[in-house]
Amino acid sequence: MVAQLKDIYTKDFLLEFSKKVQSVYRAFHTADFIASVMDETWDKLGLKARTRRISEKLGVFLPNRYEDALDILFEIADDCVGFPYLFFPDFVTVYGQAEEHWDLSMRALENFTQKSSSEFAIRPFLLRDPELVMNRMTELAKHPNEHLRRFASEGCRPRLPWGEVLPMFKKNPTPVLFVLELLKEDSSLYVRKSVANNLNDISKDNPDVVLEIAGRWAGENPHTDWIIRHGCRTLIRNANPEAMELFGYTKEPILTTNASISTQPTVLTIGERCEFQYEVDIRHGESVYIRIEYGIDFVKAKGQTSRKSFLLSNKKVSGGTHLSGTRIHNWSNLTTRRHYPGEHRIVLLVNGKEVAHTVLRLQQSPDRYYQKKMEDNK
Repeated sequence: MVAQLKDIYTKDFLLEFSKKVQSVYRAFHTADFIASVMDETWDKLGLKARTRRISEKLGVFLPNRYEDALDILFEIADDCVGFPYLFFPDFVTVYGQAEEHWDLSMRALENFTQKSSSEFAIRPFLLRDPELVMNRMTELAKHPNEHLRRFASEGCRPRLPWGEVLPMFKKNPTPVLFVLELLKEDSSLYVRKSVANNLNDISKDNPDVVLEIAGRWAGENPHTDWIIRHGCRTLIRNANPEAMELFGYTKEPILTTNASISTQPTVLTIGERCEFQYEVDIRHGESVYIRIEYGIDFVKAKGQTSRKSFLLSNKKVSGGTHLSGTRIHNWSNLTTRRHYPGEHRIVLLVNGKEVAHTVLRLQQSPDRYYQKKMEDNK
């Protein structure tokens, strides 16, 4: 069985963490802490719920006074680095939102984000007082530490995956754009990726805003050009005419004389892989700049479909060129996408236009089928 991300929080992990706490706070009750975290409901909890469980129970077993509890976390923070320690900033979310704690909580999130990430923990503070927090983010965007500059961008992404949506920035992203302006030429790829992802978030609700920014920023700096290209990726996938023109894709309505896509096998079980084979003949004449993708109309839980496209090729080719290739696609369930049985339409796209299609039937594994039948018959 493939390990799930939530399984990073094992009993051994909690035991090692507890030893770190005890090294600076001898009154910490390790056995009681672990028992309260890993109670009878633990196995049913997802990753975010497990993170929250740990941070909540820390509030029970650390000193009652928020400032004293934070002092302990500060002392061991340098030994608690990486994704599993997201409960450090989450502790601030749970216990540090009182007005009198605001400055201390901001300092704590800025400290902890350098060890793991505070991008999720800052969002309740943003929802409560966006102007106050964005003023702080604007200052962090000028900080010499790349982790804090990234935090300034990542924390205010309107649609951060796994994070709370920020509806006020979906409606009006202007405060976010002030921060991104400060980071558009950042020397750190780590920061630039966040700026690009932030722009991509904004493009889903305010495409015209991002297109205006991309047009204005284009050609200013190689780092900035990289950002706008990646920040417009959803617009490009959706074949937005202005985005396609901005990045030089050929606009002709008919670019191909022949195209096909096929799959082997045509029937498979969730968790298996298939191979797509495609061929494209480009029309004769001048060279063209093309983007070739395959799209899958994924069947959802209630039977509706939702398309996701995957890049195959992105380049300039001569007129009359014959292109072909294969791609292995994995139908295993992911944290971000679950698969459901049914007919999945597979399409071949050239500059966003469908030029060929085929159909693949996905079926439930026999074990899961019988398990579901037993559940339905209970």
